[in-house]
Amino acid sequence: MSRLYLRKGEVGSNYAVSSWQSVLFSEFEAQMSSEARPFPCIFGVTGYRLDQLRYLFLDPFDVEVLGDQLAQFVAESRSHGPNTSLVVFTRPRPVQTMDAYYRKFWLMLDQLARLDKSPWPETIPEQIDHPMWEFSFSGEPIFVVCSTPAHVMRQSRRSSSFMLTFQPRWVFEKILGTEKAAAAAFAEVRKRLIPYDSTAPSPLLGRYGAQDGREYQQYFLHDDNQAESGCPFAKLAQAKTPRISAREEAA
Repeated sequence: MSRLYLRKGEVGSNYAVSSWQSVLFSEFEAQMSSEARPFPCIFGVTGYRLDQLRYLFLDPFDVEVLGDQLAQFVAESRSHGPNTSLVVFTRPRPVQTMDAYYRKFWLMLDQLARLDKSPWPETIPEQIDHPMWEFSFSGEPIFVVCSTPAHVMRQSRRSSSFMLTFQPRWVFEKILGTEKAAAAAFAEVRKRLIPYDSTAPSPLLGRYGAQDGREYQQYFLHDDNQAESGCPFAKLAQAKTPRISAREEAA
């Protein structure tokens, strides 16, 4: 399959101003470029500004297409720059519940794991409830973020449609190479989160590898800090799971 994801300047030439793709991307650009209300993820903002992010628009939400495009992105990601991520937009549909999006998100990751043609990295545990676990695809550990229309209080995780961001783990390792750099970066993110969201920063946010932390809990943050954030899988691609149905095809 040919490459479907785009650079920033290619979005406008591929989609009409009135299209859902253009509308969602304009919303994303406003979020990333706001100086009055800086978006908390400084890595994403830098990636956007330097044109290192890549954008994929899916309609319908086809996990097989997503897997093919993610594999291509991983293969060439280091050529995009040190702040790269693959941002995936899906067509807006009727808003679902937070729990429905949560189930959809983990079902999607499980299906991606089934489609992966590469072996799981030897350095990454396969058991999800482990401090060193990270979702991996095409041999690359990847931090995943899910944003949804159901998020209201946690605006840093809000989008007008079901939206995914795949950020290779090496991006963090490159930027946060020293303890001083990591401390400064996380302090800045937290500083921005406090005025951006209408709820306190999630206690689940933390440093990768910390014994009391779990990466999977940070992928999908609920709208408040009271919700349970357990994972529906102990290990991906183990038990048979249903495909994402047309009915759930993504707001």
